[in-house]
Amino acid sequence: MTTGLSVEVDCGVAVITLNRPKQRNAFTGVMGRALGAAYRALDDDDAVRAIVLTGAPPAFCAGADLGGGADTFDAPADTFTASPVNPPAFDLRKPVIAAVNGHAIGIGLTIAMQADIRIFADNAKYSIPQVRRGVLPDGMSHWTVPHIAGMAVAADILLTGRTFNGAEAVRLGLGSRCLPADEVLPAALDIARDIAVNVAPMSAALSKRLLWQTARRGFEPERVAELETELHLRVMGKPDAAEGVGAYLEKRDPQWVSKLSEEWQEVAPK
Repeated sequence: MTTGLSVEVDCGVAVITLNRPKQRNAFTGVMGRALGAAYRALDDDDAVRAIVLTGAPPAFCAGADLGGGADTFDAPADTFTASPVNPPAFDLRKPVIAAVNGHAIGIGLTIAMQADIRIFADNAKYSIPQVRRGVLPDGMSHWTVPHIAGMAVAADILLTGRTFNGAEAVRLGLGSRCLPADEVLPAALDIARDIAVNVAPMSAALSKRLLWQTARRGFEPERVAELETELHLRVMGKPDAAEGVGAYLEKRDPQWVSKLSEEWQEVAPK
């Protein structure tokens, strides 16, 4: 059985493509499990510095596969989960950029909301319409959307299930940029390649972890200050700290040596 997913890695950048174009990349349980497995493998690969998630045109992801018709949301088996991608993108140590290059509906948009950076297509349609289908939003969207865009925006789009375009998505704070559809993936790749070359792997991993843990655990400013100090002490005096400054002064690309597979220590472990 095909997973509906493809993965390519080049020069430190991994591109994961939701790849069922005839079905507009409609999401299945198999795809969810495959995406989680791909995330885990890429996060463990020191050669990968950044990850781009996109969809095979003409859509990013048209939402859950409704091939079951009226029975699509029938009573599920005991193994059902409303968050089928494990781990979610925000739990990875590598930056994840969602190149939302076409329509993203329901879980198509909620998995994009788990990424660190989102770029939207200006003429595509976006919605989290589950309340209009007799169910409710999934993919941890009751947490990601209010933390990213605020409670008012979350209530607006989750409780109405309404449709909006890329320009409104950016205006609402759901993404950082809105571009013509054929420019979305190239822009995401530019960001990912810049990270792969110019950002120290350990620095990116520690900063990302602190950013999301602050949101998850509600750290007060004083606790964030303590953790920033602790994490500085982990990297100061290490080869990458000297290399970063040296490369900047010498106007050359840095040659990073830190490896998450060998040196990673969790941030603020429970």
